[in-house]
Amino acid sequence: MILTPFQNASARIDAENAQDPNSEIFQSKSYPKELLYSNRMYERLLDFHPNASEEVQIAAKAQHICRWKMPRESYPMDRVGYLKWREELKKFHAKTTAGILASVGYSQEFIDRVSFLIEKKLLKKDEETQLLEDVICLVFLEHYLEPFVQKHDTEKLKNIILKTWNKMSEKGHQAALKISYTDENLQLIKDALGL
Repeated sequence: MILTPFQNASARIDAENAQDPNSEIFQSKSYPKELLYSNRMYERLLDFHPNASEEVQIAAKAQHICRWKMPRESYPMDRVGYLKWREELKKFHAKTTAGILASVGYSQEFIDRVSFLIEKKLLKKDEETQLLEDVICLVFLEHYLEPFVQKHDTEKLKNIILKTWNKMSEKGHQAALKISYTDENLQLIKDALGL
């Protein structure tokens, strides 16, 4: 059976993320952390926007590709260091993905568009960048808010939630309010948003 470029690219992205030395337990099973994140991104995208373009689908899957290769600790542990790390990460993810897409036969135009999306350019102005950001925020709220709750005080958490909320579209907001949260986290979100 001949695989399409999309199937080839998806398999290559999964293979890269499967090498993550960090693991996460989900439903009593251990997964490479970034492979689990990639799958969650892809599934949430298709649930949120079933007609998403191939470019957005790949950008969603590759959002954190090989993230462990650029640990946060390799940058100064202050605000400036954090922002530099985030900026360099986007470029690293885009470049890593571009190499995979070129190797399976995608056009330069397609590759440039995926890189544009992974680097989250023109947020709030470009519909697909916004779509990707909505999915990132939804995956964070559904799967990664709880670990933050364990680590931070209430005021810091409210700030994180508000920043997340402000990046999302109205459609994203509606989807976020339908996620099944613990009672405590739902109250935290409502408090942060003044609902």
